[in-house]
Amino acid sequence: MGARNNIVRNKMFLVLHNIRSTHNVGAMLRTADGAGAHKVYLCGHTPTPVDRFGRKRRDITKTSLGAEDMIEWEHVKDLSELITQMQQDGVRVVAVEQCRWSVPYTTLTLNRPTALIMGEEVYGIADELLQQCDAVAEIPMYGKKESLNVSVAAGIVLYRLAQGS
Repeated sequence: MGARNNIVRNKMFLVLHNIRSTHNVGAMLRTADGAGAHKVYLCGHTPTPVDRFGRKRRDITKTSLGAEDMIEWEHVKDLSELITQMQQDGVRVVAVEQCRWSVPYTTLTLNRPTALIMGEEVYGIADELLQQCDAVAEIPMYGKKESLNVSVAAGIVLYRLAQGS
């Protein structure tokens, strides 16, 4: 119960930037709801749970299992503007990405409202957007592959924050 109270007091947001796979979007909506995130922002060309004609996207619903109806979500065109607005609102913005200045994700704590940005499956998050963030966190890789599936990475970091490390 203590971790859930901490999440309510210190909101957690998930930002999906240019995610191409509807299955990844659905999985991350479901995980965000399960981890207690406050809201999910779908940026750039990330598909939304409702198409431009107002119809539910079955491919997202299939993996989200209806979580798109349980967690607040919003489509935002420009990630840079969203980052600026969140920072002005006192939200710490953390990209989950590998770069020269990234820190281990295990150093993150939910001591204030925090937004996690997950980037495009192949190319990740552009350097100019990473530089705009308050921090960049990475998950260490011990095998031969250099990265995890974006929805798996989101789950790892969301639950790390939710458990109030």
